[in-house]
Amino acid sequence: MDMQTTYLLYAVPAVLIMSIYIWLHHRRHHRSQALLRESVESGMTEPASLHPLIDHNKCLGCGTCVSACPEKTVLGVLHGKAHLVDPSHCIGHGACKTACPFDAIELVFGTEKRGVDIPQIGEDFQTNVPGVFIAGELGGMGLIRNAATQGRQAMESISKLDGIGKHPLDVVIVGAGPAGIAASLMAMEKKLKFVTLEQDSMGGTVSHYPRGKIVMTAPVDLPVVGKMHFKETTKEALMEFWDGIIRQTGLRIQTGQRVEKVTSQGDSFLVTTTQEEFHARAVLLAIGRRGTPRKLGVPGEEQSKVVYRLIDAEQYSNQHVLVVGGGDSALEAAISLSEAPGTTVTISYRSEAFSRAKEKNRQKIAQAEQQGRLQVLMKSNVKSIEEKTVTIATEDGELCIDNDAVIVCAGGILPTPFLKSIGIEVETKFGTA
Repeated sequence: MDMQTTYLLYAVPAVLIMSIYIWLHHRRHHRSQALLRESVESGMTEPASLHPLIDHNKCLGCGTCVSACPEKTVLGVLHGKAHLVDPSHCIGHGACKTACPFDAIELVFGTEKRGVDIPQIGEDFQTNVPGVFIAGELGGMGLIRNAATQGRQAMESISKLDGIGKHPLDVVIVGAGPAGIAASLMAMEKKLKFVTLEQDSMGGTVSHYPRGKIVMTAPVDLPVVGKMHFKETTKEALMEFWDGIIRQTGLRIQTGQRVEKVTSQGDSFLVTTTQEEFHARAVLLAIGRRGTPRKLGVPGEEQSKVVYRLIDAEQYSNQHVLVVGGGDSALEAAISLSEAPGTTVTISYRSEAFSRAKEKNRQKIAQAEQQGRLQVLMKSNVKSIEEKTVTIATEDGELCIDNDAVIVCAGGILPTPFLKSIGIEVETKFGTA
């Protein structure tokens, strides 16, 4: 074989491989550019939860973070570096940080423009008050998989505390959402003495979702029962799953027990509820951030027709309903209501874009608006709520519309006074871990 033939034999495949690589690189680059441009043009540049901060001095643009992200479009590679190109889709999985081989990603809360209040928590989920732990949504972890994982890990830490087994209870678990249930199962596995308290109903925030709401999660290992395989399911299926776990394990959850006070007693705590007191070595707060709904602070809000979550859309059939808010809960409520027979739906949001909502929900709202099933009022604020009408301030002046019900989906207020009464410090994060 002569040299020319040998050269062609090796050079042609090499050139072909390089050409394919360059084509794929350009294709990926242009796709990421398009996503970033769309995010900027729509005003959806603020991540709603825990999200990656990329150190471009360390990043080599390998793209493993892009491939690892379950949401697929959040990250992209631009000019040889990873970037957050679709921030509003990020819901805090954290898979990107784990996948990065160069340690170039840090998970942070808030941004320079939007601060997020987070209780001070250590790597073992213990707060600055020794013996008091936080897991789940209260600590910024709203995703079901992450919350459940934190609940399990926090209980691991609690089981190693000095003094375990020397008090009437080892731990009081406050909250029976994903974090609280996972923590309770781990307490059972560790054979700890514990009680699980819930002010409302089992399931936490999930139990308050509208009927049929699609719940996004990811597989997670639960103590005692094994792997939870859900990726996308409905509220009802997930609640049935939790009920099955309780029946299978014999886990007891004391509902209707609102914790009013946690008092330090040396190396233990006295937990006071609306019904009784519990003495324990440690306390795990697995409560949500929505325990105290954020109110509008406008005249007429005290009326019974104003509520802070949608449970059943059909109860509003043939009524004029106003939904206030711009997150997923608001959009999902408006969509469900627009499908109820004879319901007139208006959604009011103070910003210019639904930047905190999933793309799927934004598309459904746009479709419903095009079909005339609901009215969208952006850059608007409720001014007052009357018995049969609502007054809304818009860019074009005040608007008075017929109204039978108002559903406020403006999120919840961090229970800062309660945390501070225990001695827990709360920090405002502006793009920091």
